[in-house]
Amino acid sequence: MNISALLTSAGINIAVCMILLSLYSILRKQPSNVSVYFGRKIASGRSRRSDPYCFERFVPSPSWVVRAWETTEEELLAIGGLDAVVFLRIVVFSIRIFSIAAVIGVFLVIPVNYYGQKQHHQQIPLESLEVFTILNVQEGSKWLWTHCLTLYIITCSACVLLYFEYKSIAKMRLSHITESPPNPSHFTVLVRAIPWSAEESYSNSIKKFFMNYHASSYLSHQMVYRSGTVEKLMSDAEKMYMIFKAASVENNCRPSILQCGMRGENTNSFKILSPDLECVKEKADFVDVDLTSGKKECAAAFVFFKTRYAAVVTAQVLQSSNPMLWVTDLAPEPHDVYWSNLCIPYGQLWIRKIAVLLASIAFMFVFLIPVTFVQGLTQLEQLTQTFPFLKGILKKKFISQVVTGYLPSVILILALYTVPPTMMLFSAVEGSISRSGRKKSAGCKVLYFTIWNVFFVNVFTGSVIRQLRVFSSVKDIPAQLANAVPAQASFFLTYVLSSGWASLACEVMQIFPLSCNMVRKFLLRVKDDSLDGALSFPYHTETPRLLLFGFLGFTCSILVPLILPFLLFYFILAYFVYRNQILNVYVSKYESGGQFWPIVHNTTIFSLVFMQIIALGVFGIRKSPVSSGFTIPLVICTILFNEYCRQRFHPIFKSHAAEVLIEMDRRDEQSGRMEEIYEQLHSAYCQFTVASQKLFRTGHREDGSSMQEPETVKPGLIHPTLGRLPIPGLKDIISWLSLIFTFQEKTPVQ
Repeated sequence: MNISALLTSAGINIAVCMILLSLYSILRKQPSNVSVYFGRKIASGRSRRSDPYCFERFVPSPSWVVRAWETTEEELLAIGGLDAVVFLRIVVFSIRIFSIAAVIGVFLVIPVNYYGQKQHHQQIPLESLEVFTILNVQEGSKWLWTHCLTLYIITCSACVLLYFEYKSIAKMRLSHITESPPNPSHFTVLVRAIPWSAEESYSNSIKKFFMNYHASSYLSHQMVYRSGTVEKLMSDAEKMYMIFKAASVENNCRPSILQCGMRGENTNSFKILSPDLECVKEKADFVDVDLTSGKKECAAAFVFFKTRYAAVVTAQVLQSSNPMLWVTDLAPEPHDVYWSNLCIPYGQLWIRKIAVLLASIAFMFVFLIPVTFVQGLTQLEQLTQTFPFLKGILKKKFISQVVTGYLPSVILILALYTVPPTMMLFSAVEGSISRSGRKKSAGCKVLYFTIWNVFFVNVFTGSVIRQLRVFSSVKDIPAQLANAVPAQASFFLTYVLSSGWASLACEVMQIFPLSCNMVRKFLLRVKDDSLDGALSFPYHTETPRLLLFGFLGFTCSILVPLILPFLLFYFILAYFVYRNQILNVYVSKYESGGQFWPIVHNTTIFSLVFMQIIALGVFGIRKSPVSSGFTIPLVICTILFNEYCRQRFHPIFKSHAAEVLIEMDRRDEQSGRMEEIYEQLHSAYCQFTVASQKLFRTGHREDGSSMQEPETVKPGLIHPTLGRLPIPGLKDIISWLSLIFTFQEKTPVQ
């Protein structure tokens, strides 16, 4: 691949980005697209009103870029939470380190590579990419010290930046724990593998066990029940009917205009709510008491404790001499609980993890098919030999440049779109107890999968047999990588352009939600802008993408330094795009407290060490023992730095500090807030949500928006069956139930 083919790929991707970003700046101004580009504001109740018809609505403008630039980190923390801030810190770290690497690579390494051999150079557009790689440097050249110096500068800069970022984020995590409102998860422990007893229920076993061994700190508990989707839907519909029927009783509420529906008499669709809603609250509470009746308990429960410290100690201490019984973990946040996995028998988890590991390996081998096909496209000579009828077409300069420079990365990107949902499914099967934990597990799988397929499989290109032959000699891996990575420079460059630049433009455009919105508005004629379910930030896809590009940047920094300016532009564009998406599109439904930063740190350290190992192979091939001798201490120092950070900062992300928890408990006790916290604990973890809780309780919906208390509901007209229902499908169920009960009451008894 020559420079002209690279410029062709860059031109195509730049054109795609410019078109999509211009369309976005226009489409975001249209009133019909409010639900697509301002989902967070709709979820928070601050949706944008229709703009007046004016010429500015149809003119591209960079206003969203200015807004993203002007937003402070404090505002982002209040809007998106700590996870969003930590994610953007990854982008900022990448911009800083690759700014340093790009300057050194462009002004020092690239000239050394270009003039590494005495040869006649062609015009720059006609030059091969290999001329700009380290393969163009002569063996035993004295100029290899520039590559060793670059290696030291990048490694030292990355370690310094990593240290300060780790320190800052650890401090932010502690502040998030201490300064945020009382979190029910700090007082709650999830207990699984409760031993079954024929003499008493799981609930009684829980109470008996914790009253016996944790009597001073045990407060109460809440069982987890088995419930399928259909069973839950029908149960909710039945409870809703009971609530509305109880609320419409004439002697419990003030008289209505006409008698309400769902009785066998003359009806009207509306009734007047009484200003005094105590009657409704009483009936709703009465129904809530029987909410879990008829449900089958499973061997899991949420146990509440009087202090945060007691909950942490209980979660970390082994409760039984049999480690497979009475297993305790700190409970996730209420909105973070993955309810469907809580009833999985604890003894099955290790089997599930092995099965998921085997399935992931099988999926990895299946994915070798598209990767091998992609690499066949990059080799023009092999392609013409395999398909002779393409010789005439591939002789055309533009066609050959598109096929070898643009098409392979596009095909690989399309194939990679199947990876995140597959890994999310695998992570759910593993038995994660929280949604954030599932995303974290899926993100790790996506990261390993993409690094393996995008880098290693493409580097050792060819058939699977050839790849196995390459890995058969472990000692030769650094030398083989030193030769193979520069040879794949064209693919990595085009992958950054297509998967990096173009994917960011597609992300800001929200192509799939936009298409669904157009169908909804113009075909189905739905005028309502409310969202059925607000989107949460896809950390499991975007974090691995950033880390993959960081891995490619570190690995190619001295081998193929031409990639660094393209990566730097990608991270700068990502800074504005992701800030905009966090401000306007995505809703923070739950918070993990920046738990994925240790993964970012470890991946970066792995990238640095891998870069140094390849450098050893390069210096060995180029016969530069001095550079090799200076690289070995750098590898050792990098590993020692990682160990120091692991001992200094990682425990903060793994567990809570006793002094912090005890101080928080003392502060709440002195302020008299403990009783209020205890009252909120029982209703915090609600497995079955029905209409009574959404209408008459203070809390949050699944999308994170707040509910209304009964006192805040103003008197007036409200539909007793169809008003304010959260799930559209339940409306039909209530209507059918109403018809059934009406028919039963009108039918005379024979």
